[in-house]
Amino acid sequence: MASTPRLHVVLVLVLSFLLSTAMAAAPRKAIDVPFQKNYVPTWAGDHIKYFNGGNEIQLYLDKYSGTGFQSRGSYLFGHFNMQIKMVPGDSAGTVTAFYLSSQNTEHDEIDFEFLGNRTGQPYILQTNVFTGGKGDREQRIYLWFDPTKDYHYYSVLWNLYQTVFFVDDVPIRVFKNSKDIGVRYPFNQPMKLYSSLWNADDWATRGGLEKTNWANAPFIAAYRGFHIDGCEASTNETFCATQGRRWWDQNEFRNLDAKQYDRLRWVRERYTIYNYCTDRSRYPTMPAECQRDRDV
Repeated sequence: MASTPRLHVVLVLVLSFLLSTAMAAAPRKAIDVPFQKNYVPTWAGDHIKYFNGGNEIQLYLDKYSGTGFQSRGSYLFGHFNMQIKMVPGDSAGTVTAFYLSSQNTEHDEIDFEFLGNRTGQPYILQTNVFTGGKGDREQRIYLWFDPTKDYHYYSVLWNLYQTVFFVDDVPIRVFKNSKDIGVRYPFNQPMKLYSSLWNADDWATRGGLEKTNWANAPFIAAYRGFHIDGCEASTNETFCATQGRRWWDQNEFRNLDAKQYDRLRWVRERYTIYNYCTDRSRYPTMPAECQRDRDV
């Protein structure tokens, strides 16, 4: 017997539901906008140089100062992206940071920190998550490319369900909302975005054994792609006015799918060099969130 139009509609609806629950999605691509649309310098503005109408900038670090910038607004959930080309050559002792942070003592923070190294040695990418003022969730990886040769996308997808760190389209870390098992999650403190280039040779490279060689100064990191796709909120607000209605709130962004978890496992197995979840000298008992975040 031939199918009725109504049956076709039901089948389409069922199929759409199954796909939405089974498949996750990559974050939407950012739109390139000038630096001054969304960001302002925070310190040593004379160490920032602008090109192409502000569509590209360079941060300079010398023996006198580094520099940094921050977003004009504060945000509660969204997708936060930056294209960065790291300091080339002998970058030991330098740190290029891109992160979100709230403004009080029990602050939340979501960190990318790129740790420089001697010429020929790979950069290390360190990530961390602070909730309620508590961090100590460091993970370190090598990258599978030279981040000094070209621009790459570094982004955070942050919603009520998970915080995902991406390098290009590859998820390198997930921090799930695990409030139900007693782990605090960043959900009610708007955060600004920050980036900086600074000297940290007391710890950044081989635990501080390798010092910054100022003969190679100035050290230069290049940036472009200053789009911000987030729910803007004043610093004293505790919820997003459009909660549940933005693209990052939808089902396909509440979890990774099987392919994305495969890529995350690939990073874990091939490129991870430190994971707080497996550090029994610091944590004799594995932190509660590690199993859920698939960090082990």
